[in-house]
Amino acid sequence: MKKQLIIIKATLLLMLVISCNKEDSQDIVPEFVVAFENKDASFTATEKRKKVKLVFSNTSRSAGTIILEYTESGVVYGEDYTTLPATSSGSIELPFKEGQKQVSFTINKLKNALEDTANTVSFTIKQVSLANAIIQGNTNFALNFTEVASSGAIIAPLVGGPNQPNQVYVDLSSQLQTQVKRDTWDLGFYNGDEFRVKINGAIFMGAAKLGTTDLNSVTENSVATLQVQIKTSAPNTGQYFDEPTGDITKTAIEKISAIDSENFVYLIKLGFKVSQKAAENGSVELSGDARGWKKIRVLKQSSSYVLQYANLNDVDYNEITISKKADFNFNFFSFDTERLVNIEPNKNKWDLNFTVFTNVIDFGNGSLGGYGFSDFVTTNVYGNVSAYQVLTEDVAYDTFNASNVNELLFMLDKTVIGSNWRSVFSRLTKSDRFYVLKDESGNIYKIRFNNLVDERGERGYPSFEYSKL
Repeated sequence: MKKQLIIIKATLLLMLVISCNKEDSQDIVPEFVVAFENKDASFTATEKRKKVKLVFSNTSRSAGTIILEYTESGVVYGEDYTTLPATSSGSIELPFKEGQKQVSFTINKLKNALEDTANTVSFTIKQVSLANAIIQGNTNFALNFTEVASSGAIIAPLVGGPNQPNQVYVDLSSQLQTQVKRDTWDLGFYNGDEFRVKINGAIFMGAAKLGTTDLNSVTENSVATLQVQIKTSAPNTGQYFDEPTGDITKTAIEKISAIDSENFVYLIKLGFKVSQKAAENGSVELSGDARGWKKIRVLKQSSSYVLQYANLNDVDYNEITISKKADFNFNFFSFDTERLVNIEPNKNKWDLNFTVFTNVIDFGNGSLGGYGFSDFVTTNVYGNVSAYQVLTEDVAYDTFNASNVNELLFMLDKTVIGSNWRSVFSRLTKSDRFYVLKDESGNIYKIRFNNLVDERGERGYPSFEYSKL
């Protein structure tokens, strides 16, 4: 009987301990950290509004309010700018609901600031209404009304998910990103000193020189054998694709000559539409329906290009004259619209491009062939953007500063970052490396990649952070 009583008491004590532990765990409320996503930003001359984001360390357990105070330098509320939500008291109240992980407000620019003047409004997080709230990290945010190179930010390029429909151009100095659907252009006509034409590697296009200058002599039957050879993921196909590093003298289409008889016809594989098929979790679906073929010939007319193009069996061709534009790396042409299309930002207004990419790799024994990559990052070499890779075993990202920069290592190579920042097998970014980039204005940044996938494990949701050195 005594033994039974001991067992009963022990059981009751265990139940009491478990009950107390459960109550204790329910009473523990995680800290709710609030911070600005970035430390600063600036308006470009053409921008009219900026969205400023505050992020939370975890989902809000209840509704609340954040109070921001702000100070002005060279600008006046109501004359130079307004905010949404509006204010008239030197502070802004930002309400948030239960279940949110961030909140934002908008600054509207009413007029452009004078150049070479200090025009700034600075915001400080003063209060968060939740009892467990902590204000930590980026507690201040400064917005410049004249264009100033950003000191750093966290950016999530809008690639568009596992089908990766978008090419995203990112400008580090302004924190701006521009996305375009990657199958909306076919040919890029170089605006530099060379007369060169590039093909769209983001949809796996290819180009092959034919032994004729007569477009009308080319038919589907005459190129049937060659069509089979122009493909990605195969050896001995490197000659059909542009040089991956961005060397403009090594495009698949040879230099356009001022002598018409030296400009041959090219067979153009138009690649693939963006896929509409759902990808398996953690994978990608890049290639949709095949877009067919074209035959083209490009001539030089004074300082302009003349593009002649047709379907393979057509006995006549279309023609368009394309003049150079000094402010852009390329003029882009679409066979779908038969017009020039806007793709890249101004040549000095972007640094990185997140894209699908046709690389040329060694399949063994020096056999070079085209190979399609997802999650690829190129640099704006035509806009004089250079970069190099740093391994953390040599120096840590957090301690890397301007004194560590080695000017001799900067390379004008589109593929310096390329696919080296991520592992598709682990679906993780590589934490043992980061990158140093110098833009056309001489600003130097260190860049570290944080994500390859989103919280569901889906590809096509990259993010990175950077700091100006």
